[in-house]
Amino acid sequence: MGDLGGDVSAGPEDVGYRGPTACAAAGITYRQLDYWARTGLVEPSVRPAYGSGTQRLYSFRDVVVLKIVKRFLDTGVALQNIRAAVQHLRARGFRDLERMTLMSDGATVYECSSPDEVVDLLQGGQGVFGIAVGVVWRDVEAALSQLHGERIDTGETLIGHNPADELARRRRDRAV
Repeated sequence: MGDLGGDVSAGPEDVGYRGPTACAAAGITYRQLDYWARTGLVEPSVRPAYGSGTQRLYSFRDVVVLKIVKRFLDTGVALQNIRAAVQHLRARGFRDLERMTLMSDGATVYECSSPDEVVDLLQGGQGVFGIAVGVVWRDVEAALSQLHGERIDTGETLIGHNPADELARRRRDRAV
């Protein structure tokens, strides 16, 4: 997932992301995030909100699902159909998510795990929109690598790798 700063060795499973960071990486508003969490569409799997004052903590996979939901909404798929698709993915434990292609004809969302299934849908005649989840996965990885996460076990803030910071460090090192 890229360098998370310092000498901290934390893998994607060890890192959680606060609401504003999840919003930034998924390209959604905090209002959408809050609504989707309260209605159970995409709940933070690391730490839910326990009343006021507690910070929700989202996993990497949660952020990928948030971005998928956003993409489907942007193409006009109804929230109730997206909700059904997310429930299906959740029932599978979000396994093999990065290898999936999700397709929609504007009403139903389909999971295509083989090229043949994609072709079958395309031959149906109606317009079909597809999301290669692996591309979304990499987009979220790139976005989160620029943002702050926190270690799930210690709560320690992990500073994202910001290329502008790297440039400033190189200039500073050269000036010395």
